[in-house]
Amino acid sequence: MDRAKLDVDTLLKIVLVLIVVWLVLEIVGGILGLLGWLLGPLQPILGVVLVVLIVLWLLDRL
Repeated sequence: MDRAKLDVDTLLKIVLVLIVVWLVLEIVGGILGLLGWLLGPLQPILGVVLVVLIVLWLLDRL
């Protein structure tokens, strides 16, 4: 596969959507408390998973 098929604009949109999802999770977690308690220990793991998925995408491993 050719990585050049993915435009920079598309990649920026993907990153923007991930940031929006992250912010929504933070807001919902702050409002509900219970969700924040459940996701609290998982937030670093979710961040690592997102980074790994982006790196795998950039290395054409997905």
